[in-house]
Amino acid sequence: MNKGSYRRRGRAARVTLGVLVTSFSLIWFAPVALSSAATTRTSAVTPLRPLPAPANLTPFAGPSSSHDGHWRPVGRRVHTRAAVYTTSMHLPGSRSVVAGIAWMDPNLLRARLYSGSLSPGGANWKFTAPIAANAATTLVAAFNGGFLMKDSEGGYYSEGRLVAPLRRGAASLVVYSNGVATVGQWGRDVSMTPNVVAVRQNLRLLVDNGHLVSGLQPSDIKTWGVALNNVINTPRSGLGVTATGALVYVEGPMNIVDLAHLLVRAGAVRAMVLDMNPLWPIFATYTPATSNGVASPANGQVLSKTMLQTPTRFFDPAYSRDFITMSAR
Repeated sequence: MNKGSYRRRGRAARVTLGVLVTSFSLIWFAPVALSSAATTRTSAVTPLRPLPAPANLTPFAGPSSSHDGHWRPVGRRVHTRAAVYTTSMHLPGSRSVVAGIAWMDPNLLRARLYSGSLSPGGANWKFTAPIAANAATTLVAAFNGGFLMKDSEGGYYSEGRLVAPLRRGAASLVVYSNGVATVGQWGRDVSMTPNVVAVRQNLRLLVDNGHLVSGLQPSDIKTWGVALNNVINTPRSGLGVTATGALVYVEGPMNIVDLAHLLVRAGAVRAMVLDMNPLWPIFATYTPATSNGVASPANGQVLSKTMLQTPTRFFDPAYSRDFITMSAR
């Protein structure tokens, strides 16, 4: 082999080594320095694949209005697509009481658990009320969390902190590092893995395998949460996951059996109870004027008119309870 060949091979080796070193550096520093660029590249290579829009729901006793069970897109669009749909339905056996239902696409939305000084307790949370301005530029929807920890019969984990031990068998909202959230029974459907970034437990599953769990009683005011002033049809909320992975949220003045029926009608295969009584259930969507505009109370909309709370709640520095945000991917 002549000297020219040696020189050419030497240059090739140095180029190859340089590429390896550069590639190693990119991989090592990407989570810190290149997260935005990496996200852009990933989106360009692997486009988001929205779920099909939800099919309209069948009313329980015939339509009480032309809108009963008919979904409509709401909130900020994600890559020009609707990521949240809402509808309203009259309760089973009632022509006067209406519940709100929301459907959320996990392929377009990223979930995050926000913690409060009262629920779950503690201080120095990175993600807590009020929602920061930079997070508000992608915010699509937000909704309430669960009971106070003393009443939840479960645990709480977020931001690497285990506030209360996670209980096997408890109904659990689990958020993964990729932003996907699901609902399941702890130790059976969901469990701790390196990809779990948040777990919010509350009682046991209300819906399992697409059916109401056994033992539910319409007159119950204690087992599934203490009803204020012993009012059976107090405002209640619940969260479920469908067979396709979509999240469904239900809220309204109703008994625990009605809540379970509505979650099943919305397509939930597993569902859990969230907070209840007049002051706590809240689901809001936000529609800024531009695709990357800042979500604010001024462009927020509540799921149902019966909610006492407003879209301001998640932007209130004094709000001390946990909640969940759904943001554009």
